[in-house]
Amino acid sequence: MDKPSHLKEKIMDQYGKIALDGNSNSCCMPSSDCCGTSSEILLTPFESSKAVGYDSDKLKLIPESSVLGVGCGNPIRFADIDEGDTVVDLGSGAGIDVFLAANIVKESGRVIGIDMTENMLKKARENADRYGYTNVEFRHGDIEQRIPVDDNCVDLVISNCVINLTTNKEKTFREIYRILKPEGKGMMIISDLVTSKEIDADSINAENWCSCIDGALTKANYLDSIKKAGFTNTEILDEKPYMELDNDKIGQEKRQITSISIKAVKE
Repeated sequence: MDKPSHLKEKIMDQYGKIALDGNSNSCCMPSSDCCGTSSEILLTPFESSKAVGYDSDKLKLIPESSVLGVGCGNPIRFADIDEGDTVVDLGSGAGIDVFLAANIVKESGRVIGIDMTENMLKKARENADRYGYTNVEFRHGDIEQRIPVDDNCVDLVISNCVINLTTNKEKTFREIYRILKPEGKGMMIISDLVTSKEIDADSINAENWCSCIDGALTKANYLDSIKKAGFTNTEILDEKPYMELDNDKIGQEKRQITSISIKAVKE
């Protein structure tokens, strides 16, 4: 298996290139042709976002360059965001979910995007400045080490197909748990990918990991990571087939990849 540090270098390199040119060969998008899938339809970033559940009318109200078409769902769709809320988006990229949330929380609220890729942060900050968003902020951070947000201060954490890129999901969920408000006031809503069969450690490579595939856990293990992090109130909001992957070994079943959206409350 590639070392975690090497995996992160590959992730930052790949997504840094996406920020610069808008072209993605990531499997975290419905139009992808990698990892043994055979899609012949190439969707625009706008079309890709619609395909995973985003509302086209709402997308037209945010910076166009923040819509990169990567992701496997739409956590905003399930989030009961109120005006004045503090929202944190993990793996915020060019800012699509940050700007969507910012339009809801308005000036009395705050949305903080966290990303570890400098090119993405630069693009997101430029979008915020160009379009006059004063209620958003983009911070650099490694979400499985420490989310750069204080304890017990966030109403909602969202994330779209990012946590499966981490090498330690439980530690990431512990960080989410730490920053959420206690006593049922803080909530996590994430969209991510799970798999019918996890990849053996000695078979993992960086290219497939940063394509959101090799790092995917089974649904049971994914939910167990959330539970071990301290969450006791977890609900599956949406679950649908995402793609089927060919297996290199003859006679073995193909791996099924499923898009899943999950809600968890910090009690």
